[in-house]
Amino acid sequence: MSRIEDEVCEKIQARALVGLEKYGVTMEREDFSLLDWLKYLQEELLDAVVYLQRTINDMEGEEA
Repeated sequence: MSRIEDEVCEKIQARALVGLEKYGVTMEREDFSLLDWLKYLQEELLDAVVYLQRTINDMEGEEA
């Protein structure tokens, strides 16, 4: 792997620890249905699109 993949792996591990400390569970939790996981993913992706739009606006010099 390259340094880039190593950095991504480190960030995944750090994020997993934050989640474990915050929620007390890992991604191996069994209390979510497939639909729950899909809805959660949708919420995360919607947040990502908001962040993306904000950065695009900033780069275009528009008011946020």
